Amino acid sequence: MSVSAESVLALPAASERQRRLFGFGMTAPGALATSVLVLFALGVVLFLGFRTNDGSLLGGAFTLDNFKAALTDPLYATVILRSLAIAGLVTLATVVTAYPVAYYLAFHAGKHRALLLFIVTLPFWTSYLLRVFAWKVVLAFNGVLNSALMTAGITSEPILAFLNTPAAVVITLAHAYAAFAILPIYVALENVPRSLIEAAEDLGARPTAIFRKIILPISMPGVMAAALVVFVPTVGDYVTPALVGGPNSTMIGSMIQAQFGKANDWPFGAALAVIVMLVILAVVIVARLADKRFGSRT
Repeated sequence: MSVSAESVLALPAASERQRRLFGFGMTAPGALATSVLVLFALGVVLFLGFRTNDGSLLGGAFTLDNFKAALTDPLYATVILRSLAIAGLVTLATVVTAYPVAYYLAFHAGKHRALLLFIVTLPFWTSYLLRVFAWKVVLAFNGVLNSALMTAGITSEPILAFLNTPAAVVITLAHAYAAFAILPIYVALENVPRSLIEAAEDLGARPTAIFRKIILPISMPGVMAAALVVFVPTVGDYVTPALVGGPNSTMIGSMIQAQFGKANDWPFGAALAVIVMLVILAVVIVARLADKRFGSRT
């Protein structure tokens, strides 16, 4: 006899074990399928990294030359550091601009909250490439920004410094991932107990003190989640640097894509991808430890 979710959750005598088994049964198939697919993809990449490039799909003999070349060539170290720096700036810019938006949604939006949340997610209705091209149009030599500056009389000729720069990459990526930062911070702010804020107000605490001692510490898990959600994918982004960045904006994702594409050296590209994944993992672990030590302690 089949049992519906409503009946299981509504049974007053249902034990904690039954509830856990029901939750496990609901989540296990999707979690298992996702884990198998992710682990399989990672396994293939790791396997390829230790193969020689003989033109076949899975490479030739086993070798460590791919990792040696990637770790000893200063070019790749420079590009990885540049990628981490750009991703860090994108994360900082995104979180700093997303927090006030999430704060307004959580505490001041009122009946307009649903509409504003819809507007926040509206850019996802369009293609990521279209959003990148839109920024390219804005920042181009004869683009919207240069036209506005010349019309206002601020400049007499177009400025070349807007497009094909690391700043253009940071601005474009920060806009592309804005919603990814706003939503987790908003959820964290929604969970701030209003009773604590009311108690602090009754005791005469100023708004700045309430924010600094109550709201910000409780919302830090959401801030950390937003930072990681933005940082991890931006490190390996290769579309945005290729479209709005210049030679000084090349990121490691572009070099990995080139190895799998024009260079047709999948093993070396896989080795680069593994190294980047390990670097990102190290950064995430350090950030998590720092958060536990100095941050939210959750």
